[in-house]
Amino acid sequence: MSTRYHRNGQPAYECTTAKRDHVSTSTCRSITTTTLDDAVTEQLLAVLNPEEVALAIAVADEVSDRIGCQSRSLELAVERAHYEAQRAERAFSACEPENRLVARSLEQRWEARLVALSEAEAALGVSKKAIPPLPSRKDLEALTTDLEKLWHNPSTSPRDRKRLLRTLISDVTLLVEPDLSKARIGIRWHSGATDEIVVSRLPGVGEKCRSDPAVIEMICDLGPTHSNTELAELLNDAGYTTGKGRSFDRDAVAYIRFAYNIASSELCSDGELSVRELACKLKVSGATIYDWITKGWLVARKGLGRRVFIPFDSEVERACLDRVAMSVHISGHSEAASGEPHERRVSQVASVLCIPTCTVYNWIKTHRVDARKDRGGHWLVTFGDEVQATCRERISASVHTPYTTSIEGSRR
Repeated sequence: MSTRYHRNGQPAYECTTAKRDHVSTSTCRSITTTTLDDAVTEQLLAVLNPEEVALAIAVADEVSDRIGCQSRSLELAVERAHYEAQRAERAFSACEPENRLVARSLEQRWEARLVALSEAEAALGVSKKAIPPLPSRKDLEALTTDLEKLWHNPSTSPRDRKRLLRTLISDVTLLVEPDLSKARIGIRWHSGATDEIVVSRLPGVGEKCRSDPAVIEMICDLGPTHSNTELAELLNDAGYTTGKGRSFDRDAVAYIRFAYNIASSELCSDGELSVRELACKLKVSGATIYDWITKGWLVARKGLGRRVFIPFDSEVERACLDRVAMSVHISGHSEAASGEPHERRVSQVASVLCIPTCTVYNWIKTHRVDARKDRGGHWLVTFGDEVQATCRERISASVHTPYTTSIEGSRR
């Protein structure tokens, strides 16, 4: 794993090598540095408490005693080898020069004793170098007493903290944890001991801003009988706040209703229609209804959730139908306002004859077909069977629309 810095400046440990090589698996994990570092630091400080350190010092004393016994045995071996070397030297010095054979054997014995002495001294030196110098017991106890304070001191640099971690910890491993809201961390100490801890991951942005479950329960219970404003007042009086720590208002309650699909009471009174119902009834868009309300052509009221309801009787219906018929912008009005049964719109004639609408407008301009304008300004073409046959003959004889004949033949 390696450290990666995201756009928001938050570092994280991620399995970037596996992702780069396209061999990542479901066991690849990532975790924010804060979660992992805090967990390891807490475990380190827990291990280095005064009780644990006292036990470790007692064990260290016992180990030191064993090492001292071993060193003492090496020192005695050096003394013995030194004594043997001196004794061999004295024997060689006391030998008469005339006794060459005896002198040669004594010299060889003396040289062997000197070699044994050098080997014993080398073994003692290696043993002493292998034992690192330890601070005094009082210094260790004082350090562990103030270790947590020293660790969190602003004057302690991150480099010093890392050196302390490397001194005690061999490696840290992020293990596989089925629960994605948790992280399993393995710590291996230089002593060979291992620890395995499970910590909670930092919640996401959505989790941080999530409302209290008690708020959701209260809105579910009172939602069908109270408005959003009333619910906001009740929640504020109860001391609840939103996920971002703000006071509740109408919009915040409305969003919770939408997010959790909390139903509201029936708000439409008798003789009233919603904007959608009225738009469907008049075959117009909802924007048209809102435009009429804004201009004061329709009377409306707002209910719970700021839903709009419109009183609708026969007089209002007649006025709406007249307004639709007289409008030149509304294309979705009813067939009753489109003309007589034998009359067709330009688009309908063009669709039946498989020709462009510009051709129909040209026929109207040149008086080849009878047409009139309705109250909305739309052309209505008299289009009976005889007119349709005449138009088809005109199309067949035309040199400007040769493609229409083939299209009509294919449709037949």
